[in-house]
Amino acid sequence: MSEPINTWQTLVNPGELAAAFGRADLVVLDARVSLADRSLGDANYRQSHIPGARFADLDRDLSDHRKRGGRHPWPDAADFTDTLGCWGIRPHSQVVVYDGGDGALAAARAWFLLRALGHRDVAVLNGGWAGWTALDLPVESEVPVVEPTRYPADFDNDRLLDAGQVQAHLAAGGLLVDARAPERFRGEVEPLDKIAGHVPGAINRPYGENLRDGHFKRPDVLLREFSALLQGHPPEDVVVMCGSGVTACHHLLAMAHAGLHGAKLFTGSWSGWLEDASRPVER
Repeated sequence: MSEPINTWQTLVNPGELAAAFGRADLVVLDARVSLADRSLGDANYRQSHIPGARFADLDRDLSDHRKRGGRHPWPDAADFTDTLGCWGIRPHSQVVVYDGGDGALAAARAWFLLRALGHRDVAVLNGGWAGWTALDLPVESEVPVVEPTRYPADFDNDRLLDAGQVQAHLAAGGLLVDARAPERFRGEVEPLDKIAGHVPGAINRPYGENLRDGHFKRPDVLLREFSALLQGHPPEDVVVMCGSGVTACHHLLAMAHAGLHGAKLFTGSWSGWLEDASRPVER
C-alpha cells in the first residue's frame, strides 16, 4: 500500500515543501511584492525563486483595478479562475504560496482567494522566501513552462463583504477587526489613504501580533489570543479589514490555523470605506 500524501490547508514549513518536490499535484506561487516599487516583485522572481514557482502579481493577478472597491479591488471569479488555469492549478492541486517574509504581502491574499473559491489544499509557506533562503534550500531562475487547464468555480460571496454590508454587520452586533498598525487605526498617521482613522465600531489587532520571529505563532497560542479578542463571538460573526483587503487576509489565515474557520473579509477595507465621503470616520 502506498504512503498517504500529505496535504496542507493553512501553513507548511520549508522542509516539508522541499520534501514534496516532484509531486504531480504540487503548484507553488511566488507572491512577492514591494509596495515601494511594484516592478521589483517580478524582477526578484526572475532573478531567483523556489523551483517550479509561478509568479502571482498582487496588482495584475490578485486584484482587478478596473473596478471600484479600494486600492486592491477583489477580482471577479471568472478572471481569477482563468488565471489559475494559466498557472496549471486544478481544483485538487496542492498549492503553496510564499511572499517576501511573513505572508502579509501577498501570500495570505492568494491563500484566501483560493479558499473563497472552495479550494481546500492551499497553504502559505511559514517564514516565506526569507525562511526558505535562510535554510539554503534550492532556488532557480528558470521560468517554468506550464500546461494551461480550466478551473470551474465561483466565490463564496457570503465571506466577501462590501462597505454597506459591513455597516449592516456592525449594526447587527457583529465584530469588525482592523489589521492595520495601531497608529493608523487611531488616525495619528496615514501613509497610503486620503483620510486617517477607522470604521466606527471596529477593534484593532495588528496582523503582526500573529507572528513571532517572522513565523506564525503556534495554533494554541493563536486560539487563545483570538478567543480573547472575539469575546464569545463565533468566527462566522467576525469580519476582518485593513487598508485595502490584503494584510487582513493574514488574520483569516491565522484564525484558520487556530481552528477558527469561517471569518469574512471586508474586501475594500479602509480605502473602500473612504470611497463614499458620507461614511463616518472615527479617530
